Amino acid sequence: MKILYLIPARKGSKGLLGKNIKKLAGKPLICYSIEFALQNMTLNDELCISTDDLNVLEIAKNLKINMPFVRPDELASDTSSSRDVIMHAINFYENNNKFFDFVLFLQPTSPFRIKEDFENLISEISRDIEMIVSVKKSKENPYFNLFEECNEGYLAKSKASIFSRRQDCPNVYAFNGSLYLIRVSAIKEKNLQDLTKIKKIIMPENRSIDIDTLADWKLAEFYLDKN
Repeated sequence: MKILYLIPARKGSKGLLGKNIKKLAGKPLICYSIEFALQNMTLNDELCISTDDLNVLEIAKNLKINMPFVRPDELASDTSSSRDVIMHAINFYENNNKFFDFVLFLQPTSPFRIKEDFENLISEISRDIEMIVSVKKSKENPYFNLFEECNEGYLAKSKASIFSRRQDCPNVYAFNGSLYLIRVSAIKEKNLQDLTKIKKIIMPENRSIDIDTLADWKLAEFYLDKN
C-alpha cells in the first residue's frame, strides 16, 4: 500500500493571518503535521506540501523536505476546493510515474494527532472503503437540540424524535478536520461530498481542535499547557 501524505498550506487565511507558520509552543503550526507524516511514513510513501507560501517553502527547505512544486495561483484562492488540491497533487505524481493507493490529507490546522490515531485509521481499511475520517462526538444533536426553520418561520427538530434527554439520543459525529484517508480511485471519480463508503475513527475533544480563529489558537495553547 502506498500513501501520499498531502499537507495543504495556502498563504491566504482570513480567520487567523499566517496561522500555518505562526509558532505554537515554539514551533510553526505546520511542523506538527510534518512531524506526524514523517513519524508514520514508510519507504513506499511520499510527503507533499501543497503551498504557495514562500515562508512554508523555507520551513520545508530547512527540514530538508523535497518540494516538488509550488501550488498554482488558481488553486490558492478562497474558492479552490480540497478536491482540486488533491487532484493536482495526484496528477503531478502520476505524470512523473508515481502512483498511490490512498491520499492522507493532513490539514495543518489540526496539530494534535498521535500515532495511535494513524494506527486506528489504517486498521479500518477494507476492500471497498472510499474514505476513513477522524471525527469527534458531537454535543449538538439533530434529535435533540438542532433545529431547522420551516416555510412558516417556525423551528422544528432537524430529525423528528420523542427524546427528552440528550443521553438517550443516537450518537452523532462531526468531522474534526484532522485526518482524511481517501482512496485515490474514489477521489478520481467523485467529489469529497459524494463519497458514501466512509468509516470513522473517534478522537477526543481535546485533540479535535481545528485552528481557524484566535479563540481556537488560545484553546490549543490551553490544552498544550494542561498536558
